[in-house]
Amino acid sequence: MVIDELVWHRGVVFASGIVYWAGVFIQARRVRRHIGRSPNLQPRSAKEKLLWAGWLLVILVWIVQPFLAGSGRVFSLWRLIPSILTPLGLGFGILLVLAGYVATLWCYAIMGDTWRIGIDQNEKNPLVTRGPYRLVRHPIYLFQIVMLAGVALLLPTCLSLIVLIFHVVCVLIKAADEESYLITVHGKTYRDYLSRTGRLLPRVI
Repeated sequence: MVIDELVWHRGVVFASGIVYWAGVFIQARRVRRHIGRSPNLQPRSAKEKLLWAGWLLVILVWIVQPFLAGSGRVFSLWRLIPSILTPLGLGFGILLVLAGYVATLWCYAIMGDTWRIGIDQNEKNPLVTRGPYRLVRHPIYLFQIVMLAGVALLLPTCLSLIVLIFHVVCVLIKAADEESYLITVHGKTYRDYLSRTGRLLPRVI
């Protein structure tokens, strides 16, 4: 592997992690300024606290792994997989990272001030069904997965794959919790929405 090419892989992964999570912080501040309170940044239940701890781990690996990848021994979690570390992987990885982030910004724009991180059982916001939400109930989570898939192509290590799978599990748990809450808020309207949309991917039938 040419050193300069690997620098590109590391740089894109590190920059994407910083930009994405800085964007989440900016979005949270923007919504807080508009609604006059926190957009549920404080986890309330034990399950939410565990999920947040899991996401902090994902963030840490996303940002730190570029400094570790390729530097370990043969059986280390951050040993690069040469068969995947190719120019094609670099191009496709960058495409997934960029597409995932641009699509996330689209979701922010569609949600506006209804965007939240955690669940507040006492809060009743309008149901958003426009844009990507017309087909998928949790497009922001989908686009996070797309970005982490790009990261796994850019720095193909066992750790990248583990984090991707771990994040998918966390997302599915969080999405199920949000859906249970939204049923209590919107009732039949949300059940109808459930019947015509997919959780992370559009319904085929």
